[in-house]
Amino acid sequence: MSSLPESLRSTATAEGIEKFLAGAKVHRCSAVLVVTRSPNDEFLPGIEEVPSVGVETDESLAAALDRELLEEVGFEAETIDDGFIEYFDYISASGRHTRHFTVAIPLGERSVRLSEEHVNARWITAEELSDARCTPETLGVLEALDPFDERARRSRA
Repeated sequence: MSSLPESLRSTATAEGIEKFLAGAKVHRCSAVLVVTRSPNDEFLPGIEEVPSVGVETDESLAAALDRELLEEVGFEAETIDDGFIEYFDYISASGRHTRHFTVAIPLGERSVRLSEEHVNARWITAEELSDARCTPETLGVLEALDPFDERARRSRA
């Protein structure tokens, strides 16, 4: 796996961040995977999101990401695209300053196997972002269009 450096956490901690999440913008061709939370979920019911997880205190960002991807979509990251790490900060329901890191990973030859935590998964393109049922923060991550444009990414390699 490419790097998801722990220095991100130490820098954020110095900035007053108390809680961390790691998420993945899984992409294939010109589309990104979003999963839909159950309408019965207490937190953000029915919202579309990228696969994400809270990072345990004794867990690395990369280990948390792999754990959640395996649980939510059936595979680990294996490869993280270089040069794409987005984040946003918010106050959690418990009042903690939280930073949500998101990396981009290619789907490759794998297939998505959805967990029971989510009721749907779909691939969206840049043109479909206006129809996504995401929080403004997640929409901002999705609008960082690099993984949508595979040709541009390949030409930089």
